[in-house]
Amino acid sequence: MQLYTRDIGGGTPLVLLHAFPLSSAMWLAQREGLAARFRVLTPDLRGFGGSSLGSDDPSIDVMADDVAALLDAKNIDRAIVGGLSMGGYVTLAFGRRHPDRLLGVILADTKATEDAQAARAARIRTAERIEAEGSVNVLLEELLPRLVGPTTMRSRALVYGRVRGLVQSTPPAAAAWAQRAMAARPDSVGALAGFRTPTLVLHGAEDALMTEDDARTMVDALPDAELITIPGSGHLTAVEQPQLFNDAVTEFGAALTRTVR
Repeated sequence: MQLYTRDIGGGTPLVLLHAFPLSSAMWLAQREGLAARFRVLTPDLRGFGGSSLGSDDPSIDVMADDVAALLDAKNIDRAIVGGLSMGGYVTLAFGRRHPDRLLGVILADTKATEDAQAARAARIRTAERIEAEGSVNVLLEELLPRLVGPTTMRSRALVYGRVRGLVQSTPPAAAAWAQRAMAARPDSVGALAGFRTPTLVLHGAEDALMTEDDARTMVDALPDAELITIPGSGHLTAVEQPQLFNDAVTEFGAALTRTVR
């Protein structure tokens, strides 16, 4: 699987993995704002954007292995790997499966716990509806209103419109596949103790999908983690508050550099 990847800038490799049901297009402000400090790689996860879906069974672990293959193809031994929401699930799987490839970890608006039974069943129902209708209308109806916070809804109409456009452009087959993959993901809380690199945990203060408790559960389980809450942002912190997101990532990268030295 070759992931379509935007690769820009120089310096420490920084891989950013996008949220569901978006694509690497969501990282525009990070490519523009972080490329002077990092080599920013923003792949489209399989089935999204410019990447093909392939024939593998739905699996977050498969998505993580795709990222490892991307690093191989780019001749990158180790990188800071970060993800938002679904991208965070993939980052957690990457940390379990490829710990030697990590310089640092960024977990934004995500959680390490597995889905509760009701949430898992809801994902499967959504996947089945997407497959039956051949469209992502259900995501526009049920998920889109919860992707951004009330501050964005009130005062950032262009941001909301951009997010809506990204959701609308999601291939139905990829959306259904990813829902099934997320429903099947294991609990990763126990694995966090094995993460030996520094971790930055970011949480939108207005996030209606991931709670502050979800963020603190990860911080408490990780050996070396910092939690930053981003005000005025819902679930998509990198899109809703890009400057605050970029500032946090820049400082995290600078601290990593000082540690390595």
